[in-house]
Amino acid sequence: MTALRSAAARGPLAGDITVPGDKSISHRALMLGSLAVGETAITGLLEGEDVLRTATAMRALGASVTQHPDGVWHVRGVGVGALSEPDEVLDMGNAGTGARLLMGVVAAHPITAFFTGDASLVRRPMARVMTPLRQMGATFLARSGDRLPLGLRGAASPLPIRYRLPVASAQVKSAVLLAGLNTAGRTTVVEPEPTRDHTELMLRHFGATVEVEDGPEGRVVSLVGQPELTGRPVLVPGDPSSAAFPIAAALLVEGSDVLVRNVGLNPLRTGLLTTLQEMGAAITIENARTQAGEPVGDLRIRGTGSLSGIVVPASRAPSMIDEYPILACLAAAGRGRTVMHGLGELRVKESDRLAAVAEGLAACGAVVAVDGDTLTVEGDGHAPDGGGHIATRLDHRIAMAFLVLGAATRLPVTIDDEAAIATSFPGFVELMNGIGTAIARPGDGPGEAGPAGPA
Repeated sequence: MTALRSAAARGPLAGDITVPGDKSISHRALMLGSLAVGETAITGLLEGEDVLRTATAMRALGASVTQHPDGVWHVRGVGVGALSEPDEVLDMGNAGTGARLLMGVVAAHPITAFFTGDASLVRRPMARVMTPLRQMGATFLARSGDRLPLGLRGAASPLPIRYRLPVASAQVKSAVLLAGLNTAGRTTVVEPEPTRDHTELMLRHFGATVEVEDGPEGRVVSLVGQPELTGRPVLVPGDPSSAAFPIAAALLVEGSDVLVRNVGLNPLRTGLLTTLQEMGAAITIENARTQAGEPVGDLRIRGTGSLSGIVVPASRAPSMIDEYPILACLAAAGRGRTVMHGLGELRVKESDRLAAVAEGLAACGAVVAVDGDTLTVEGDGHAPDGGGHIATRLDHRIAMAFLVLGAATRLPVTIDDEAAIATSFPGFVELMNGIGTAIARPGDGPGEAGPAGPA
């Protein structure tokens, strides 16, 4: 394990930056490009470990996936229902999204595939995906608790279903819709609260018929099966979950002025922006536009030192579930009490993020409490003292959130292992230090990541 230390920034942060491509969109572009007829050119694909695992898996399933010298990825698909049985185990590493969505894809093919992952992924529950896929005709052989490694035998004649999500989950919704592509009929998912809709938007982009309406049960999403998907260009915007880290750093360090370009602004992903603006953050959207069906814009962030505590409703959780760790760090530096409701989903992420955030903030001197699925953080208008040594638990967002917090604390904040950061944000340390943070390996000079750079 390689530790990183984050010390207080030497002055206001400044820069004009772009963050890596959206991870959710990158996974889906590779999968749908592999199921389309013809070639899909993907510009801006996130080249983090999670997405590269999906690229490798799609090759193993028969698609051609290559990166050209200009950085554009080209996928030549085989058509809906035409994936081939892989010769190797599909090792998804830390990619929970990749694993769950790909299980949906494979479930509607008459093939057998074996899935595994890293030490974090094999602890994460898969039952919520397996339940509807079994209804569609797939069979599974899994470890106790329906965990990886597992074997999946896809259905020879997959059945369209109507499935009501017990808990709002874009991953489960997407797995069912992707399985529904190869069914003779209409597959419908009812979600109690709207979740990110990248799958629906991209399915339409590739030529599928997807209908969405709000009803008394919630949002109803229906897909007409057995479409002929056609390869299309995909321009991946910057990931709003990754943009959250330089945004937060600029808000923590008073006087900062940072422009983050080309950020995805899908309204089902912008809960953090809404919350920060309610807290008084100076964030403006510039050059708003649409790319491949996704709203995109440039975000200008100014650090005014004026964040105030608020109550964040549980209904907002689906639109910002990955951003609560960094929000909690911001709340610890704000003024007043911030109460975040409905965080149960954080317990089944790459780690128990709810526990990891609470323990990390307490180690840095913040006043924090967990009551069921509610996280409360007390702030006095200044960043906590810091000085904590944070156990990242193989969780990239825990690692990055506390490195950002260290930009404003009196004492440095140290994380135990930088390795997980590469799953979603390659180049994180260089980008953050480029705008003025001081992240280094213990023993390096201030603000230097060391000769190897971040893992």
